[in-house]
Amino acid sequence: MTVHNLYLFDRNGVCLHYSEWHRKKQAGIPKEEEYKLMYGMLFSIRSFVSKMSPLDMKDGFLAFQTSRYKLHYYETPTGIKVVMNTDLGVGPIRDVLHHIYSALYVELVVKNPLCPLGQTVQSDLFRSRLDSYVRSLPFFSARAG
Repeated sequence: MTVHNLYLFDRNGVCLHYSEWHRKKQAGIPKEEEYKLMYGMLFSIRSFVSKMSPLDMKDGFLAFQTSRYKLHYYETPTGIKVVMNTDLGVGPIRDVLHHIYSALYVELVVKNPLCPLGQTVQSDLFRSRLDSYVRSLPFFSARAG
């Protein structure tokens, strides 16, 4: 099992942070275009799920999977979206995504007066702590590839 990549978006679709670990295939387009496509897809899936669900979806859209990867999604009340792509063997990771938001993003970026909100995260401390945290996850494999 492994982690491929992670996106952090604000409520307006601005990609605040992107990291990758074991991504085997690149999109073949500029990163900015990839971010727009990912955010647009998330927006559409969220809308589709909320409109088509036969039940009241208190948690909304949490994840979807293809034959190759699983996309995990967490949205905060403030509209920050945390998206992690993993392989298919990874189960629900809502708690992991919440930890990335609350213990890393909020503590190291939002509460840091040197980090302007609504812009790409420039904090080396955030990047290194995020990388350490993801590498420490039980489903992160150093041998993936």
